[in-house]
Amino acid sequence: MTRSLILAAGAIAALSAGSAAAQSATDTKQFTVTGNVPALCSGGTIAGGNSTFNLGVLIDVTTGLLRTDLAAPNKTLTGAFCSGQSTITVSATPLTAQNFTATPPAGFSRAVNYTATASGWTTTAASFATGSATNPASVQSRGTAFSGDITVGIGTFGTSGGNTLRLVADTNYVGAVTVTLTAVN
Repeated sequence: MTRSLILAAGAIAALSAGSAAAQSATDTKQFTVTGNVPALCSGGTIAGGNSTFNLGVLIDVTTGLLRTDLAAPNKTLTGAFCSGQSTITVSATPLTAQNFTATPPAGFSRAVNYTATASGWTTTAASFATGSATNPASVQSRGTAFSGDITVGIGTFGTSGGNTLRLVADTNYVGAVTVTLTAVN
């Protein structure tokens, strides 16, 4: 019987040794890491902090007609970005007299039309003419993520109703330009 126990113990020891040799000293498990980036856009900041296109006196004080040399320095949006496909849209409103709100007398106007542009985002600048019935170029698309500067400008001024009209006196003609970046899903 002692001999049976010794043989049984030897067999168990042999099985244990074989089992230990078959096991690895390491075991690896893999974990998945996930996240997401939403489609988003930021218009950046206005360089210099000044968002006003100040044209000064709008008329030639000799003729009373709209000045032909009206100009204002461009404005730059710095640090603009979109994390994916996007559109840029520019829209504008005419410069209109804020205090003189009545219908102007014959030969006069109370509004100035112009074209606003936003360039640098797409190969073709987005542009909006305040005197146009339609503005198909006001929206431009970009097929990739992008970051960069957007240059906003105004020009091509004209008296609403025709350049032979004079502008009514008003100390406050105001218009607005809006630039919008939109992420496309």
